[in-house]
Amino acid sequence: MGYLTLRSCVEDLRRVGELIEYSDPVDPYLELAAVQRRLYFHGAPAVLFTNIYNCRFPMLSNLFGTENRINYIFRDGIEPLRNAIELSADPVSLLSVRFNLRSMFSLGMRALSSFFYSCPRRVSSRRAAVLSCRTSLDNLPQLVSWQDDGGAYITLPMVYTEDPNRSGFSGSNLGMYRVQISGNDYVPNVEAGLHYQIHRGIAKHHAAAIARKESLRVNVFIGGSPAMILAAVMPLPDNVSELFLAGILGRHRIPMCADLGIYAESDFCICGKLGTVMKREGAFGDHLGYYSLEHEFPVLEVESVYHRRDAIFPFTVVGRPPQEDTQFGKFIHNLVRDIVPQKIAGVSAVHAIDEAGVHPLLFAVGRESYFPYNKKRRAAELHTLAHAILGYGQLSLVKYLFIAAEEDDSMLDVYNIAGFLRHILLRVDWRQDIHFVTKTNADTLDYSGYFDCELSRGSKMFVAVSGEPIRELCDSLNADIPCVNPRVVMPGVICVEKIIDLSGLRAADIPDGFPLIVVVDDSQEAAASLRNFLWTTFTKSDPASDIYGIEEFLYKKHWGCKGALIIDAKKKNHHAPELIESPDIKKRADNIVQKILKQK
Repeated sequence: MGYLTLRSCVEDLRRVGELIEYSDPVDPYLELAAVQRRLYFHGAPAVLFTNIYNCRFPMLSNLFGTENRINYIFRDGIEPLRNAIELSADPVSLLSVRFNLRSMFSLGMRALSSFFYSCPRRVSSRRAAVLSCRTSLDNLPQLVSWQDDGGAYITLPMVYTEDPNRSGFSGSNLGMYRVQISGNDYVPNVEAGLHYQIHRGIAKHHAAAIARKESLRVNVFIGGSPAMILAAVMPLPDNVSELFLAGILGRHRIPMCADLGIYAESDFCICGKLGTVMKREGAFGDHLGYYSLEHEFPVLEVESVYHRRDAIFPFTVVGRPPQEDTQFGKFIHNLVRDIVPQKIAGVSAVHAIDEAGVHPLLFAVGRESYFPYNKKRRAAELHTLAHAILGYGQLSLVKYLFIAAEEDDSMLDVYNIAGFLRHILLRVDWRQDIHFVTKTNADTLDYSGYFDCELSRGSKMFVAVSGEPIRELCDSLNADIPCVNPRVVMPGVICVEKIIDLSGLRAADIPDGFPLIVVVDDSQEAAASLRNFLWTTFTKSDPASDIYGIEEFLYKKHWGCKGALIIDAKKKNHHAPELIESPDIKKRADNIVQKILKQK
């Protein structure tokens, strides 16, 4: 069975050697976050910090820090949840075993079991452990992860709202939207900042409340069953409540106070409401590896803060990937990896690249069956699939999409990053295979297209390739090229710090075996690893602003180039600052982590 409370999970992890308790003093201002980053890097156990400066609540770190630990925590719920997702995505799969009555009965019983656990359990407020004690925002751990953050943040919040037009669990949304509990112009203990994404369920609930001239009731849960934490980050359709998923994964019906909309077994609960008041939220060091800057976001008017008697405050830290949220992404992707192919006919695989910040880069494989009689194959159906991908759920935030035809290589693997890029570069014809979408929705955290000061606006690009290779890729520079400090990243790709006389270049000036050139600030660093290359290239560039080409042209509003494609991934004035640790924090964090690892 799953864990009903966070405390029960902690005790079990301690029993099996997956958790260490650390009792020396730790500062939640910068120090604790730096420690967590190192714990994740070392693949360390979860750590319960019991002595937090100016705070009486213990803090739990690195709970989801390794794949093995996540699989252990959810060992009883993974398969039932996978079955439930499969049935919801493709109900016909239940009928596909109609000639095997035993299999059909087994599948049906598993579906009924999941349905039972998916229904939240109504409890009275008198039986809600989280309502045992009251506190205030300033008594919660004041976690500041990066030195230029605007204040203290809750980094594993579960923000619960209900549809004003359809109240109750079935119309609820549970999302992980960052919550700023101090700093900026927020009135202490009365106001908090709530940064939510415009494409998530809470945005629809808030819009409905405003249309009704009402405030939106909001409850922010912290802690409780690990299944609830994971459910809050799952990309579910608007008509599916995360409470249902949490019940299946946690193997218990989620206890909710129906009249208050409060999760009874959470460790903390902040109750409040959202109106139309906006204040500047941020800055916040985020998962792309940069700060998201101050912007106007709704203010949460805090009415009460509750906690259970044995409350534990879980937290995570984000920054340049990989971080602990990388494990979230892997786990979720393994659960839902078959949904996109079932929802978008013709797509067989997708992979959002964590090393590039997830949303900036997506690989996909699809069917190319248009014009099967043509001797020379070209991308056609792939264009339709690319547009479908860029319009589907959170994939609408993708900035660069590379999609290849499955017919060209039955072994093509979107998880083999170097191999997939090689497949693309062998076949791509920059004269016809690159396509842009401009002035469109973009990830709120991505400032690469922010040059015109529009938040959540930018551009997209997709490259669709089909057919036989048209070149051989070079893996070394055997001749001088008109660039400063060129370095080979991988076959077909070079990083340079400057291109000399771009307007005068001709396709023949760069070997055809290098179809991709990326201009960077430091070519040695960018080319040092595939991870560095991916992060630098795709987080520091906007397709419409930063893509050029040798002998580029515009024909019937289609852009292309006859020679190499050039991506300008240099730092620009409108980019957000990168996340950097101070030397003092590095030293303090290293010392603490050494002490922790000695207990391992």
